[in-house]
Amino acid sequence: MASIKFTTKDIFEQDFKIGFRGYDQDEVNDFLDDIMKDYDAYEAIIKELKGEIARLKAQAANAPRTAAPVADESEVLRTERASSATNFDILRRLNRLEKEVFGKQIIQESYE
Repeated sequence: MASIKFTTKDIFEQDFKIGFRGYDQDEVNDFLDDIMKDYDAYEAIIKELKGEIARLKAQAANAPRTAAPVADESEVLRTERASSATNFDILRRLNRLEKEVFGKQIIQESYE
């Protein structure tokens, strides 16, 4: 792949020596030749990337579509029962903790 010689900042900051009738024509031409090489390099990169994009799109279009496996209903029901049992256990534990923490406070307040 071709290498890029100038950045936008390099081009912007380029100064030419002033000769008898203006800028040195050879220096300007050399600079413009280098810029043209950069543009050729950019075009090569763009062409390469467009080719890769086209190749990947074609590959994605030709790839077999795999459907997600469908779980049978009995497996779904078992999972729901297990999670609801787990939720029930969590709620029961929370209830015990609340009774332990807040129950003692309620009993103390009623004696006062």
